[in-house]
Amino acid sequence: MQLTVPYHLENFIGGHFVGPASGNFINNINPATGEVYGQIPDSHSKDIEAAVKASKKAFAEWSNMPVEKRSAILNKIADLIDENIDELAIAETTDNGKPLWLSKKMDIPRASSNFRFFATGILHVATETHAMESDGFNYTLRQPIGIVGCISPWNLPLYLFTWKIAPALAAGNCVIAKPSEVTPVTAYLLGKICQEAGLPDGVLNIVHGTGTNCGEAIVKNTDIKAISFTGSTKAGERIAAIAAPMFKKLSLELGGKNPSIIFADCNWDKMMAETIRSSFSNQGQICLCTSRILIEKKIYEKFKTEFVEKVKQLTVGDPFDDSSNQGAIVSKPHFDKLMHCIHTAKAEGGTILCGGNAIQLDGKFAGGFFIEPTVIENLGPSCTTNQEEIFGPVVTLQPFDSEAEALQLANASHYGLAACIWTQDISVAHRLAANIQSGICWVNCWLVRDLRTPFGGMKNSGVGREGGWEALRFFTETKNICIQL
Repeated sequence: MQLTVPYHLENFIGGHFVGPASGNFINNINPATGEVYGQIPDSHSKDIEAAVKASKKAFAEWSNMPVEKRSAILNKIADLIDENIDELAIAETTDNGKPLWLSKKMDIPRASSNFRFFATGILHVATETHAMESDGFNYTLRQPIGIVGCISPWNLPLYLFTWKIAPALAAGNCVIAKPSEVTPVTAYLLGKICQEAGLPDGVLNIVHGTGTNCGEAIVKNTDIKAISFTGSTKAGERIAAIAAPMFKKLSLELGGKNPSIIFADCNWDKMMAETIRSSFSNQGQICLCTSRILIEKKIYEKFKTEFVEKVKQLTVGDPFDDSSNQGAIVSKPHFDKLMHCIHTAKAEGGTILCGGNAIQLDGKFAGGFFIEPTVIENLGPSCTTNQEEIFGPVVTLQPFDSEAEALQLANASHYGLAACIWTQDISVAHRLAANIQSGICWVNCWLVRDLRTPFGGMKNSGVGREGGWEALRFFTETKNICIQL
């Protein structure tokens, strides 16, 4: 198949591509150039109602389809993603600003893995039976919810879009999915792939638009029984406020302010390389990125000197140039937010060790949104810079004297998504991992993912878990049946 991107994207509803009911469109901007290069539908409640109508029509066929056939269709989608990796990666990089090598290495392969993992996972689902001593037994059914809403963010567009859609479809649901209006193109192309793969019309509906108009319409629709959302904590609060009184199932994967704790006995070279990666991958625009680096005081100066030296060597530039370590910030509003955060850090008394400036490139990239990787020290744990999510190429350094102080600093945040621990002392690693208020803890590594494991955060980082059986459980209703003999 050939994947092409039209100037005007369309919604994918009922197996067909259609314009928005309003007739209105939103500009889509290439962050590396700052130029409008397309438009996307500005969808509202009428578009969601049309998608729900299509889902209702498709639900009986999809939910009752033999699991082997459902698995085969989802595997076919994965195959087509793999076959079109180059086109999808180019679209992702153009839309998001990330380096092309990163789109090819991480984003698009993970999208196909998501479909393949849940396509095979549903072949191994087992339910429980409990025999009663007297005269009967209980057994459990897990049945699809019906129509579910999946709302995904702009930082890993196809990666996280499919992370939600794949388990929802695998469990037998129909899906109304909204990608971020900032990075819509690979979601549009996924609709083309689903057509080619033979997904029945109406099973997956992809509707474009803003969170205020399109996203809220999904959350408010009474026929949509569950919401899976990844995005900001503020948006998650709004979704919860709407959905909770309607008693919808909610999975909210929200912000992070992730610590990396570095002890003197760590594997130095591996720690340094991975801390650079965890701090600045995807321009720091990954919810799992390190934003607070905590260093044992005896190695603080050594770490600072080498870390800053290596950060200064990172190349920010053309996302399509393989030599670029970082590309563009995803949008002008986010660029402005990041520059404000850097200004706030200075106002709080922070020392900028490197970076801190916007970058003006030449030629066609002169209007792009580029920021230097930025390292800041001399800020305490309670300051705004160390409390609020920045979500960009900005990290702070803080020293600690003891394991107890490291734990105190790590937990001195309203967020609790991910953490890293760097030490060769397995006892220290176990103690800290058990006591850090974080849903994910990596020891001597970062972003090593096993799709079978639960994924999610504590505190303001969200509620619920995604991944593995947790995702399939979320997208099903549990029913107990008791039979007396």
